Amino acid sequence: MASSTIGVQGETKGQPKGARMLEILGKTNIDFMGKRKFAFLFSGVMVLLGLIALVQIGWGSANLGIDFAGGTAVQLKFEEPIRIDEARKALEANGLGNADLQEFGQDNKLLIRVKASTTIEEKIAERVVEIFGKEFPSHKFVVDSTTEIGPTIGKKLQEDALVAIVISFAGIIMYIAARFELRFGVAAALATFHDVLAVVGAFYILDKEITLLIVTALLTLAGYSLTDTVVVFDRIRENLKSRRRESEEATINTAVNQVLSRTIVTSLTVVLVLIPLTLTGGEVLHDFSLALLWGVIFGTYSSVFVASPLLLLWPGAQGRLLKRR
Repeated sequence: MASSTIGVQGETKGQPKGARMLEILGKTNIDFMGKRKFAFLFSGVMVLLGLIALVQIGWGSANLGIDFAGGTAVQLKFEEPIRIDEARKALEANGLGNADLQEFGQDNKLLIRVKASTTIEEKIAERVVEIFGKEFPSHKFVVDSTTEIGPTIGKKLQEDALVAIVISFAGIIMYIAARFELRFGVAAALATFHDVLAVVGAFYILDKEITLLIVTALLTLAGYSLTDTVVVFDRIRENLKSRRRESEEATINTAVNQVLSRTIVTSLTVVLVLIPLTLTGGEVLHDFSLALLWGVIFGTYSSVFVASPLLLLWPGAQGRLLKRR
């Protein structure tokens, strides 16, 4: 393998004169397809964890947010700003330590969400108002809104989220199949499904809360993973036409190596944005940006080690390829 360098890639067909693309690797010759068994073993473990997590979510055994588990959301509007850490301590001291807080600084609003599993017989909305009235007597506030989410609504939201994910994967298969071939579409969908399950499994192991915001992150990373995979597939398709004397495995290896720098640079750019959001984005943005961060990493990995090798497993792929030529 060539030594690692940081430089610029030369002009390519279709680019304006003088256009260059940053690359962090020189010309590489890594046998990615030869390592596919180890990659499939690792991916199999991640997919298994993700499937276990999905089953637990379906049974309601996972750490579900009030969007799915049901609960109470109370929004208070203060005349003067209130510190969110002090509000959290006040709730913890009064038996509502599992409450999720979100502040809207410009409007001096504070959203308090309490899961149904942490509630008791009394009305949670009334309990929250009582706590803030007692703990912060100098902070005048009004109840801006109160929302009760029952178990039935939470179950419906779970079903809607699942339908949204299924529709997105069906769209992936149809889009890629129309642009390339059916096997490309199936490989891309499986790789994207792998990325989603990997993040869900990681969140389940770490007991992270699963909310609609996390579902949004999963759909976002599915789109990113697909985009990254399409770039690799484009190069594979070009090489299948121009390198007819090579074996299909060698052709795919060459294609992946050719776009490796582009893939790493693109992913690294996104990662450098997500890391600060994860570390300093606050409680609300932390899990969302963390899901995206892991998704970008898994998506980059799957484009190389999952989507591309899956093309070689398609029944009769080599025979159809030779017939097409």
